[in-house]
Amino acid sequence: MIVYLQLSGGFGMAGFIEGKDRREQLFLPECLDDYVAEDNPARVVDVFIDELDLRAMGFAAAAATGRPGYSPATMLKLYLYGYLNQVQSSRRLEREAGRNVELMWLMGKLAPDFKTIADFRRDSGEAIRAVCRQFVLLCRKIGLIAGGTVAVDGSRFKAVNTRDKNFTPGAIRRRMEQVDASIERCLGMLDTADRQEDDVAQMRVSRLKERLDSLRRQMCVEQAVQDAPDRQISLTDSDARAMATSGKGTGMVGYNVQAAVDVEHHLIVAHEVTNVGHDRSQLANMAQRAKEATGVEELTVLADRGYFSGEEIVACEAVGATPIVPRPLTSGAKADGRFDKQDFIYQPETDSYRCPAGEQLIWRFTAVEKGLTLSRYWSSNCGTCAIKAKCTPSKQRRITRWEHEAVLEKMQRRLDEMPDAMRIRRSTVEHVFGSLKDWMGRDHFRMRRLRNVGTEMSLHVLAYNIKRAVLGAPALMGAMRG
Repeated sequence: MIVYLQLSGGFGMAGFIEGKDRREQLFLPECLDDYVAEDNPARVVDVFIDELDLRAMGFAAAAATGRPGYSPATMLKLYLYGYLNQVQSSRRLEREAGRNVELMWLMGKLAPDFKTIADFRRDSGEAIRAVCRQFVLLCRKIGLIAGGTVAVDGSRFKAVNTRDKNFTPGAIRRRMEQVDASIERCLGMLDTADRQEDDVAQMRVSRLKERLDSLRRQMCVEQAVQDAPDRQISLTDSDARAMATSGKGTGMVGYNVQAAVDVEHHLIVAHEVTNVGHDRSQLANMAQRAKEATGVEELTVLADRGYFSGEEIVACEAVGATPIVPRPLTSGAKADGRFDKQDFIYQPETDSYRCPAGEQLIWRFTAVEKGLTLSRYWSSNCGTCAIKAKCTPSKQRRITRWEHEAVLEKMQRRLDEMPDAMRIRRSTVEHVFGSLKDWMGRDHFRMRRLRNVGTEMSLHVLAYNIKRAVLGAPALMGAMRG
């Protein structure tokens, strides 16, 4: 028998999947635990926090008197679940605790107010960073961190401070030009208003005088900028700094986040938030942090040329890490089509250089300049050299050698022997920052001051590492309990 279904006119609901009647009585599961699947990340959060010794990590103990507060375990579970699901604000976490079934299960249906939630994050910075480090140790214990090679990089993250409320000498100069022009316009408008005698003119005079007072107060910022240690002031977040980015005219006010990422499973083994706008002074620090986190005897550190600094490379080797950093392409001679320093071969047995023409550049003297011990080499035969035009426009070509130049030469040989080092670095660490910024949203940081921003970043890093753990929820929870 063939049954034909005839739809009523128009696009009615017949023929589509229909939901339940809202007034229909349903038989729901008898307990909240039935709503949370066995491989749900909320269970991972629950086990991880319950297995920690929170008091040893620095969280506050329960008060001896007065009304009991929420336990650090409860608040930490709330925050970690929120950061795993891109819910970072205390007000949104308060709402989720009252309507999200997974959070009800995780927190035993507790629902702290937003002020309590925000105060916990602000007051528990060091302890939260210790929890982040503890998860790295757990990953190391179960073999998720190989530890032989890490990639280091830095990225700029936006602070709670607009560019209009950040002042540098250059910004002050441009702002003063705008203020001077505005004052001239206001004075001209005041003269016009003074010639009018109606009530509207008097109101305009009052507004213009207030505007003039505001403009003159802005001119006082110039002296404050000159007196600042780094000649920069941010009005909203005093620790945030103006930082250049790769695109022209795309600078931001924010922080420089440093990260060391294991090349095997792309877990962040170490991180730090700074307000220094460059990476040149961060290599040894990040290498030391990564070495402590991975617990290995020999660690290879891959970084881009923004980290190249002779002193940092020497310091990196001093802490037991082997850096691989390309040298910046800053040779003026090479840009002009002449030989650069790399074309001169150092001969350690005679402490001299051999130039492209085969002449010997011998040691002449050693001096200390800006704290660096530098030796000078040159030849007396440059005047009769047939290829002098390709070498130097000066009377002699002089070569400068730093006392630790051999360390840089060894590093260059390592880079030559590992031609895909920078490709590995890019594929390891750059997508990490892309993922973090995507999860953090358009405004990146929500807290102010360097200490608080560091706490916020630790929560993001902890959430990222939990997502990257590749064992699966049941196996990961088993490792935590073990």
